Amino acid sequence: MKKYVLLLIVPLLLLFQSCGVYSLSGGSVGNLKTVNVMYFENVAPLVINNLSQTFTQALQDRIRTQTRLSTVRGEADATLEGRITNYSIAPTVLPANTTNTAPIVNTNRLTITVTVKYTNSLDPKQSFEQPFSRYKDYQGDIGTQEQALIAAIIPQLTEDIFNRAFANW
Repeated sequence: MKKYVLLLIVPLLLLFQSCGVYSLSGGSVGNLKTVNVMYFENVAPLVINNLSQTFTQALQDRIRTQTRLSTVRGEADATLEGRITNYSIAPTVLPANTTNTAPIVNTNRLTITVTVKYTNSLDPKQSFEQPFSRYKDYQGDIGTQEQALIAAIIPQLTEDIFNRAFANW
């Protein structure tokens, strides 16, 4: 009986694997072959010098490493464009933890918001325009932590944008 079960299961597993029915990483780009990731200008009230370049490069890298799409300039099957619309630092109060009953008052939150317009010329129903926002809480002086905080937020933002554009979740 075990032989018959194996004879049925093994061909099914091979079929699913060869047909690409499932995928554990990357995105679904359908018939897309090219993408144009335009420069994301920083129009936030508080401008950080390298943020536009760092963010744009990170988004291009995510697409290049997780899809088979060729990144091009100019006309493409899909285009990602947008602006960094918010870069803010605000105080926040975190709830007390189990070892400390008083709330932590000297915590701040760095928030970055990016407005993205995705245009899919092969399937316009997949196109969208929406803001994406992520934050990181920190304590102490922003000057000594700012680049590390940005480096932690950008991958979260690019993942959100990538999933919205290519993962069809």
